[in-house]
Amino acid sequence: MNKNYIILMGILILLAAGLLVLPLKNNSKQLDPEKLMWDIVQPTRYVSTDEVAKMIIERDPLLVLVDVRPTEDFQAFSLPTAFSFPVDSLATDDAIPALTFDKRNLVLYSNDDLKSDQAWIIAKRLGLKNIYVLKGGLNRWIQTIIQPEAPAESASEAEFNLYAFRQGASQYFTGGSISIEQGPQAEVNVSRKKKAKAAEGGC
Repeated sequence: MNKNYIILMGILILLAAGLLVLPLKNNSKQLDPEKLMWDIVQPTRYVSTDEVAKMIIERDPLLVLVDVRPTEDFQAFSLPTAFSFPVDSLATDDAIPALTFDKRNLVLYSNDDLKSDQAWIIAKRLGLKNIYVLKGGLNRWIQTIIQPEAPAESASEAEFNLYAFRQGASQYFTGGSISIEQGPQAEVNVSRKKKAKAAEGGC
């Protein structure tokens, strides 16, 4: 198992343990501590950059992107359709009503996994449902969606198809021109729209 992953999981478990002993303000919907600890180690709480890119492109009505970085970072750059809700704001009385969306999926993101994992734990402790974390955050987004790396010539058809999608997604999000290196039957199912400003958000 990756050493960095083990260290990150250790930090998350310590953080979760600390949060479990802190009282929350009269919240009857608090998640059971044992359930929270179980959920922390499940990989299903993560969504990939490819999944999020596809949902944004297809205008998935169930997607709610939440940027948990400081406001100034959000204003400098954010994902399309995201709104700003810094991790510190989760300690306020406005957190539950602001992040309660009936049957919609909240995807939290930051520059990497650390702040968004912290926000996920607090949100789960508040009793919020359908909460996910963008795996790798904006750093991974840049690596896979904005500047995807071409697969090796010996790569599988699936890898070439994924690369073709990422190249199309890169054009969609940046407005730049692309040259797609395709494997057999690779397709790009991306429709073009007007370029959105990076700092656009809104809810």
